[in-house]
This record gives sequence, C-alpha cells and structure tokens, in this order.
Amino acid sequence: MNSTNDAASGPLASFYMRYDPAALLQSYATGRVRTFWARQFCMFAAFAVLALVAPPILALLAFAISLAGDVLDTLLLSRVGSLLRRDMRVGHLQWLSCLTGLVQAMTFSVAALAPYWIELPNLPPNTHNGPLFTVGLVLGAALNTGMVMPYNPRAVFLKLGVYAALPVLMLVHDFITAPSLVPMHYLHLGGLLVLYVSGYWFLQFILRNFDRGRERSLAQAQQQEELEQAHHRLTEQQMQARRLALVAQNAHDSVMLMDREGRITWVNDSFTRLSGYTFEEAVGTFPGDLLNGPDTDPETIRKLQQGIRTAQPVRIEVCNRRKDGQDIWIETSQVPVLNREGELESLLAVERDVTAAKRHAQQLEEARIAAEEGDRAKADFLATMSHEIRTPMNGVVGMAQLLRGSGLNAEQKSYADAILSSADILLALINDVLDYSKMEAEGIVLNCVDCDLHACFRSTVRLLQPQAEAKGLELVLEIGETVPRRLHGDDRRIRQILMNLLGNAIKFTPEGRVQVTLDLDLTAADASDAAQMADGPQPVGVVFSVADTGIGIAPEHLDSVFERFSQADAAISRRFGGTGLGLTISRGLAEAMGGGITAQSTLGEGTCFTVQLMLQPCQAAPVPHAAIAEVDVGELPSLKGLRVLVAEDNLLNRKLVEKFLRSVDVDLLFAENGRAAVQQFEATAPDVILMDMSMPEMDGLEATRAIRRLPLPQPSIVALTANAFASDREACLAAGMDDFMSKPVSRRKLVELLEKLATRPRCAG
Repeated sequence: MNSTNDAASGPLASFYMRYDPAALLQSYATGRVRTFWARQFCMFAAFAVLALVAPPILALLAFAISLAGDVLDTLLLSRVGSLLRRDMRVGHLQWLSCLTGLVQAMTFSVAALAPYWIELPNLPPNTHNGPLFTVGLVLGAALNTGMVMPYNPRAVFLKLGVYAALPVLMLVHDFITAPSLVPMHYLHLGGLLVLYVSGYWFLQFILRNFDRGRERSLAQAQQQEELEQAHHRLTEQQMQARRLALVAQNAHDSVMLMDREGRITWVNDSFTRLSGYTFEEAVGTFPGDLLNGPDTDPETIRKLQQGIRTAQPVRIEVCNRRKDGQDIWIETSQVPVLNREGELESLLAVERDVTAAKRHAQQLEEARIAAEEGDRAKADFLATMSHEIRTPMNGVVGMAQLLRGSGLNAEQKSYADAILSSADILLALINDVLDYSKMEAEGIVLNCVDCDLHACFRSTVRLLQPQAEAKGLELVLEIGETVPRRLHGDDRRIRQILMNLLGNAIKFTPEGRVQVTLDLDLTAADASDAAQMADGPQPVGVVFSVADTGIGIAPEHLDSVFERFSQADAAISRRFGGTGLGLTISRGLAEAMGGGITAQSTLGEGTCFTVQLMLQPCQAAPVPHAAIAEVDVGELPSLKGLRVLVAEDNLLNRKLVEKFLRSVDVDLLFAENGRAAVQQFEATAPDVILMDMSMPEMDGLEATRAIRRLPLPQPSIVALTANAFASDREACLAAGMDDFMSKPVSRRKLVELLEKLATRPRCAG
C-alpha cells in the first residue's frame, strides 16, 4: 500500500501532474484571475490620461468596453477548477477559454482604438488621434499575453492574432484617410513588420524557455525518482537482511552457511540440536564428514556435490547419522548464493528432520496396500457369492412362475405371487451386489435402451434441488440446443455418474452455485466424421460438466481423487443416493461408455468435473425435436441430377438430410464446416447449398459472403438454423442467402424448397 501511494505521489507523478493539460490550463486561469485588478488599474490609469484630452464620458465608455470583455474572460477562468472537478473535458474548457479570450481581446482592441473614434477638439480632420496610445496599449497587452503562451496556446494565439490585426487596420485607415502621406505609411508598415518579427522571436524565446524548463524538471524528477527507488531498495534489503538473520538464528530447522568449496562457515543452534555437533565442531569442516553414515546413499551425495560444482539449487532427502550414532532422515535444501558476476560465492543449506514423517509414510503405504488387498478380496468374495446365489434364485423364480400357472386356487396363487414378489426384490439386491463386484473387477455391464437424455438430466437435478436450496446454493442446468433429446444408452448409469458428481459438488460447496452443463462433444464428433461413410449408425459424443464454487482441490491431489482407496465414501452414498462408490466408480462407468472423466480445480475457488460419453443413435426410428413424417414425394424430374451441398457440422443432422433425400435423384455432397463448404463449392460447383448458421472455423454467414465474392456461377443458398427470429432472417438475406428454413426441417418442406430452387437460373459470378 505504501509503495502504491509513493508511486502516485512521487517526483515523476508530481511532474506529470504539473505539466498535465488540465494543470497548465488551471495555472493559466489562476494567473489571469489573480492579476485581474492589476490589469484594471493600469487600464483605468490609461483611460484617465485619455480623459484629459477627450470627453471624459467617452473615455469612461472605452474603459467600460475593455472591462466588460475582461470580466467575461475572468468569470469563466475563475470556474475552471470547479468545472474540472466535475469531470468536464479539458479540451472543451480550452475552447471556451479561447472564445472568452477572443471576446476580451476584441473589446480591449475596440477600447484601445478610442483615439480613432473620439473626435478631439482643435484638430483638423483626418489627423492622427494618438496612434502611439493605441499601439502602446496593444503592445503591452501582447507582451503580457505572450508570456503565458505555453499554458493555453489556443487562446493566446487567438488573442495575439487580434492584437496583430489592429495596427494593420490602423494603417489601412491611414491609407484611406490620408493618401498624401503614403510614403510615411510605407515607413510605418516596415516598422510594423519589424515589430511582428520581433514578436515572433519573443514567442519562440518564451516557448523554448518553457520547454527547457520542463526538460530540466523532468530530468530532476527522474533523477529524484531513481534516488528514492534506490534508497527504498536499500532500505528493503537492509530490513530483509535483518529479518533473515533473525529467522536463521531462531529457526527450528537447521541452517548452515558454507563457502564455495563446501566448508561450513556458520550454523545456528538448531543444527546442534539436530546433529549433536557444536558450533566450534562444525565450522571449518565438510558437512559430509560430520553427518554421512554407512546408510547414506552415494547417489544422494553425488547430487549434492554436483549442485555445488554447477551452482544449482538441490532439494533432496538423505539418511544421515547424528554424533551419538543414531540414524536420521534429513530433508535438505541447498541453495547457491551468487555474486554480481554470477559466480558461486557461498552456499545456504536448510535441513529438516523428516524421520517421523518417513516412518509415518511407510506405515501409511503398508496400510494402503493392506486395505487394497482387503478391498480386492472383498470384491472377489462378493462376485463369487453373487454368482452362486443367482443360480438357485433363477430356479426359485422359474419354479414359482410355473407353479402360478398350474391351476392354483386364489389363496395358492396369492402365495405364489408373494414368492415371486419377494424373489424379484431379492434378485434386484443380488444384482446390485453383483454390479458392485463387477465394478471392482472392471467388468461393468451396461443396460442400453432408447432414453430421453434431457429428461434424465432434468430429473436428476430436480432430485437434488432441495438439497441445494437447504444450503442456499443456486443449482443451474444448461442443455445445449444441439444435443439430441433421445439417444441409445444406459440412462441409469448416466444418472448414477451425475448423482455422484452433483452430490459431491453440493456437499463441498458452502456458498455460491453449482452448474451442470450438457452439450455435444465436438472432439468426438470430429473423430467420428472420418467413419461417417461406413455402414451402420455412428456414435454420438456428449459431454457434461459439474462446476461448483466450493472448497476446491489442491493441484497435487488432483491425480489421486479417482483412486479407489482414497475416494470410496459410503457416507456420500447414503446422503445423496446412487451406489455411493464415489469418483472411482463414476470413472469406471464413463470409461465403460467409451468416455472418461477429467477434473480441474483451484483451491478455495471451486472444482469442475467433465464427463465424456459415447452414445448411439436411437435404435427405433429417430424423431429429432419434432415428428418428421415420411411422405411419398413420387418421381420429381425437376430434381434429377440436382447437385446439393449440405454444410452442417452435426453428424446426426447430416444423416437426417441424407435419409430425407435418399428416394430423390439428387447428388448429395457434405461439408462439416464453413471453410470446407467454400472449398467444396469451388471444387464441385453445386446448384444448391443448405448452409447451417453455427459451424466451427467459419460460420454460415461468413461462408456465404466468401462464396458470393468468388467469380463463379452462383448457387442458391438456403439457411438452416435453429433460430427463427426476424433478425436472423434479415441477417441471412443480407449476407447473400436466397432463402431461410428454421429447424426442425420436415422432409416435405425440404423437397418442395429444392423443387422451387431447381427451376431458378444460376447467376454468373
């Protein structure tokens, strides 16, 4: 905070504030306002002298005219500060000051011309009425104005222009009224030119002095800024050195300083407590001579020595031996200290006793191995028992079914129904146990059916909505408009993955929101495009993510969140439903469906789990978004040989158009994005292009414009889009499209549109 304030109020900041346009304008205004009464006193004295030879009332009128213009200019300049504080633009204020300055200069000039428009007594006509009076006043005003040229150049330039024009007007007047004195007038004109040149040099002198002063101020400010920064750095270094010395002296870790050869030059008290060697015993020796024992790894010693030779930091664990012969594990961090030339000057080593941590880690590893062995034994046992129980259960169920159909009376039939009902419940329980064992053995069996993917996600989110509301969380579901509603897959397993991820997200999010997003997996779609010409349905890649604003996961733990031993948590299962097997089972289910799970997290900010799945199109006749009737279009000679290019990035939509037109004699071409559509058009010259609006690399509008710019026979281009607003239609037509068709597209409408477009003549490029 202090450094920020210093930077905002340092010498350079003060310099830039002083020479800022607003500051210069403020200085100009302040000077003009401060000298207002001095100017009026001088003007009053001048016109008082004029009143001695002219009617006093006319001299007073001239003074009033001069005063009026100066008052107007001063009133504006007195409010410059308040207007700047109200965030009025500096440029606007400068132009306003130019306007009032121009008025002031003109009124002053009119007043200075008083000897010309006042008739003095006892003078013949066309006689000069004191030109020196006018020239003196104007010259004094010009000099005074030129002194402040750098502070408001526009206003000063305008005022000097008025003052410079006044003598010219006087000469013109003399030329007209006293033609007999023309030679004298030319002499006056020469003197006037000398005066203008001198004035120009004077202004240049003022500007150069101002620029030199500003450059000197800038150099001084920069030098002072550098000095202050150097002083600040030196102070910080001194404070840091004192802090480091205190830390090293009082640290619980052992601290050693060594020279460039590796001999100890200083140790703290913790070194004595750790190793048993005193300060006097340690100084002047090599650490290895004191601490290395029979169990010290030679490779570790070699790495430490190499770090000294190469002046590179080394962090490593090493087995050392205390003075009393006890072995200890040390975590040592050896850091080189370099001089200005980059050469090794000394070494700093910080050592910590990690013997207890080593033993604890070894115990944990042994416990983990034992637990995994027990877990595998449990899975094998459950799998065996489930299979063994399933065999007689099938017999029980089958016999009960035969018994129920053997002509029993009502009471006996009720007994058989009770047996079958209980058997079904028991069989479901056995299936769950077997399912668990198969997951442990990575042998998951999926039960794929035609399912409503949208309803699956909405119902699962709705199920956990009360849990989120109880914690005050916002639970949001977003489904991409390109995601097919119905697909072929195991919706129970998908629901299970979503339940696990969503339950964990709500559990570990104390406040904020949890968002579920479902969309098509474009990477999977691109991979499947290569096989789109193969027989049979092509898989559909979907991806969904669960993002929260919870406690997050540390980066070093992200790789372990899917481990079976560390992630299985029955409490989560009881709280949120599902199998309760956590992220390990969710990953197994996702991999069984041809996908996987990845995690991204920032500690303290939240976590996002992303699930990729490969599903199949519906086994029954697909009905995308709305019922699409198959109509008998019969023979359409007008479409025969029509070349149609379908630019669509969605594989299902391309397949849909292909099925719509399979009974029509048209030549179908496909492009998966706008750029490919332009290339296909150049290569094949299609008659009609069905152009999707939203595509990767190049969207439909951009592709249409690119095609229209090509010097080739132009096709009919029809927009295919899920948006049906008037603005979308206007945008398509403005881009050069011929027609607009909103999704979902029916077969009849598509064929009718192609038939209409087939009769249109193609335009030349």
